[in-house]
Amino acid sequence: MGFNGLGGLNKSPEGVVIGLVQLQLPVVKTPADLQAQTAKIVRMVKKARDNLATMDLVVFPEYALHGLSMDTNPAIMCRLDGPEVAAFKAACIANRIWGCFSIMELNPGGNPYNSGLIIDDCGEIRLYYRKLHPWVPVEPWEPGNIGIPVIDGPKGAKLALIICHDGMFPEMARECAYKGAEIMLRTAGYTAPIRESWRFTNQANSFHNLMVTANVCMCGSDGMFDSMGEGMIVNFDGTVLAHGTTGRADEIITAEVRPDLVREARIHWGVENNIYQLGHRGYVAVKGGAGDCPYTFMQDLVAGTYRLPWEAEVKVTDGTSCGFPVPTRSYGDSSQSTAEAAE
Repeated sequence: MGFNGLGGLNKSPEGVVIGLVQLQLPVVKTPADLQAQTAKIVRMVKKARDNLATMDLVVFPEYALHGLSMDTNPAIMCRLDGPEVAAFKAACIANRIWGCFSIMELNPGGNPYNSGLIIDDCGEIRLYYRKLHPWVPVEPWEPGNIGIPVIDGPKGAKLALIICHDGMFPEMARECAYKGAEIMLRTAGYTAPIRESWRFTNQANSFHNLMVTANVCMCGSDGMFDSMGEGMIVNFDGTVLAHGTTGRADEIITAEVRPDLVREARIHWGVENNIYQLGHRGYVAVKGGAGDCPYTFMQDLVAGTYRLPWEAEVKVTDGTSCGFPVPTRSYGDSSQSTAEAAE
């Protein structure tokens, strides 16, 4: 395990201390449940601050507010100007800390969005992201449509957020890094069958991009599902700095990370500076390297012609296996929701 400042207890002048909350998986069915879970998260923000005075950013998992029910009931969906987000803002102000939060966001034109927010210590929403890759066929959420924002986070570190299944696509972490992210957060609700995939993709996302990643799942059981916790802070060389392996609910996994060393590696590394070398192939042989795009899948995706050689044989192409109706809207059509169309 690499240097982590004893979990952030010893903070260097350039360090950013991150806390990952392995939050107990809740059951949320009613507005009253939602209100109670909001209060729980607010208490956990205070716990994070009381736990570690040096902490700069506390990160809550995907589904921290709603649990894993996949319920799209409008009565328990959130808005950016709603009471839940207001409570998160107030908690960040009161505890002088940045926070990363998860909401299922009401979408009048379609299915709800699975959204993530980063709020600064003055209560301002600094990053707003909608999950680009819902975990199909299990999740009913509308695919995100606002790209991947990168912001100036604590201590000026460049910060990005992706959500759960997003991290299984190497292109997502690469996009974060390409836009300048030095630290990428990955929040999730994953359960135990994904444990090994979670571990090696977190490390690969870091190493491929010379980027710190901070990753955390929900934890514990709601009586049906068992989330795994698995808070992981991974250094830019793929070394695990901190890892919550006990599965203990409400534990906060902490480490200090060094964005200044990320910047140094990206500038000075020759061997394995892969994010640079992707666009400068073979620069030893040809001046500046080859800057073409030899990847057929990239060209086809841009052209709208992405098609796998085995595309016609793929069996699961909608959510019916998980109880969802066949969608009738095309992407970008907000004239009616899938639920309305099914009636």
